Amino acid sequence: MRQTFSLLSALALLLALACAPARAQELQVVAAENFYGDLAQQLGGPQVRVASILVNPEQDPHLFEASVSTARLLKQAQLVVYNGLHYDPWMEKLLKAAQSPQRKVLIAADLVQARSTDNPHLWYQPAYMVSVAKALSQQFQTLDPAHSAAYASRLDAFLQSMTALSSRISTMKSKYAGLPVTATEPVFGYMAEALGLQMRNAGFQLSIMNDTEPRVSDVIQLEQDLRTRSVRVLFFNSQASNRAARKIQKLALAAHIPVVGVTETLPAGKHYQDWMLDQLAALDAGLAKDRP
Repeated sequence: MRQTFSLLSALALLLALACAPARAQELQVVAAENFYGDLAQQLGGPQVRVASILVNPEQDPHLFEASVSTARLLKQAQLVVYNGLHYDPWMEKLLKAAQSPQRKVLIAADLVQARSTDNPHLWYQPAYMVSVAKALSQQFQTLDPAHSAAYASRLDAFLQSMTALSSRISTMKSKYAGLPVTATEPVFGYMAEALGLQMRNAGFQLSIMNDTEPRVSDVIQLEQDLRTRSVRVLFFNSQASNRAARKIQKLALAAHIPVVGVTETLPAGKHYQDWMLDQLAALDAGLAKDRP
């Protein structure tokens, strides 16, 4: 499920452009994923102009292909933020093809000191998003010192808004810590860990994430967990799935195991905090169901 994007393709896109003028009064920010773009907008307010590249919750983000408009956005950007950990490799190639000494780049994986083998879905760990938010605010204050006080105030407001999310996680952890759960992909992995849930079938999840055929032993174990109702919930990536994942979803439903859909892209009209709270509410409802 990892897309390919060649350096030659990146160069072709960039050479096809003329650099369009940017609004002088706004910092030009580009986010590879719209949840990072949402953070940038919350923290930057009217002083920033944010463009997010991955915005469609119906699209598999791993199949994204960069376009001329993508390259144009990066040519204009003063600050770029993306995930890293090979989740958005097309961004790395585009940036290398368009060197700009003035442009600042924030990579979430580097900010949180993630290892190359770590789960790339970093945004499902709220503490990591707080680190990204602090780094964004610092960059805004450096690039636009005249509005430092406003940026600092918005960071305080964002941190305060995250307390509702922290409180919900703490409450749910006190109820559900230790419960066995499973997933088709490790999208919700960091949040499941924060909730103290016991995540099973990691091998199957990694195979689906990397678009490789799961080992027979991993498939057998996951199917057995579902048929014997050894797990309380199945997390299903409703934004990107293949035949093997859909089969697992059907088995869970047949066994009357709640299926909680999770996504990799922020839904339209939502802030990051709301998105996470919505998914926690869906999980809470699933875990609270009486088991037949």
